[in-house]
Amino acid sequence: MDRKELESQVIALVATSYGVDESTLTVETSFADEIGGTSVQMVGLVSEIENELDIMVQLKDAAGCATIGDLVNKVEEEM
Repeated sequence: MDRKELESQVIALVATSYGVDESTLTVETSFADEIGGTSVQMVGLVSEIENELDIMVQLKDAAGCATIGDLVNKVEEEM
């Protein structure tokens, strides 16, 4: 999977987990400032990433990501 495909897949998973419109999200989208959400939603997102991409991402690492792009980087490191 190339970087663009991975970005698209992570964006789709974020949209689903946080209940936001996928078309409003980019790799520059900030979790804190633009998406908001709860820790429960981040747990769900990490679970979806693990299920869909068959990798393990630590919750603390994912929760420490400021943007979707940061999360894509973490996922890419685990692949």
